[in-house]
Amino acid sequence: MRWNRRNAVTSTIRGAACISAIACFSTMTVAQEASKGATPLRVELNKIEAAGENCRTYFMIDNRQQESWRSLKLDLFALDKDGVAAKRLAVEVGPVPGSKKLIKLFDFPGLSCPRIGSVLLNDVVACDGAASSREECLAAIETASKIDAVTFAK
Repeated sequence: MRWNRRNAVTSTIRGAACISAIACFSTMTVAQEASKGATPLRVELNKIEAAGENCRTYFMIDNRQQESWRSLKLDLFALDKDGVAAKRLAVEVGPVPGSKKLIKLFDFPGLSCPRIGSVLLNDVVACDGAASSREECLAAIETASKIDAVTFAK
């Protein structure tokens, strides 16, 4: 192949396109890794106990972010041992200061603790703070349970 001006231009264009593609993929990878590495807000079902006719739940809220959550309202369902919805509860767990752990208590009225097989974080009803939408708030939450017999998931 004879080297001429046209080959030089074509080679330069291909090289520039290759560099642009590499830069684009590198930027996408860094952005994806940053979103994967985002520190979640951990909501842990920490303890349950009988409180009269109710089941009292203790949730540990661990905000590992620097930014505070001024409000965070969660839509929870207690499911029985067969996975059937037993009770629904909307709870406000905020405000949650940045880099702070809190314990919040909520009662599932008229539901005995031995009936609960799991708790479902069904949705985020409202949030104000570290995320800009309900969807982002839900995505930022990590669920866990300290209770062997009762799972907590979203």
